[in-house]
Amino acid sequence: MKVNIVALSIAGAMAFAGGAATAASLSDKSALELMKKAGCSACHSVDKKGVGPAYKDVAKKHKGDKGAVVMLEKKVRSGGAGAYGPIPMPPTAKEKISDKDLHEMIEWVLSR
Repeated sequence: MKVNIVALSIAGAMAFAGGAATAASLSDKSALELMKKAGCSACHSVDKKGVGPAYKDVAKKHKGDKGAVVMLEKKVRSGGAGAYGPIPMPPTAKEKISDKDLHEMIEWVLSR
């Protein structure tokens, strides 16, 4: 019984801290489907640079940055240029991806 309480405490702490337990809530398949539906996959892929950076490069750049999720959510919503080169990223409307799905997708990207 003690083991179960400890396991639950650890899982709860990781979820509260935004750790791997939160990012694991979105499967690879679901993340890729969301990205395709939202139009992200037209410019991005997991491991190869396209028009935009590979997700693994985004994860590497923001590793350890506790504010990365919020910053990237704003970046995806408003668009921008200059972080990975001169080609601008257009804004992504809530009609293409909900705030909840965007949050989970960005956590998934950062876990790469």
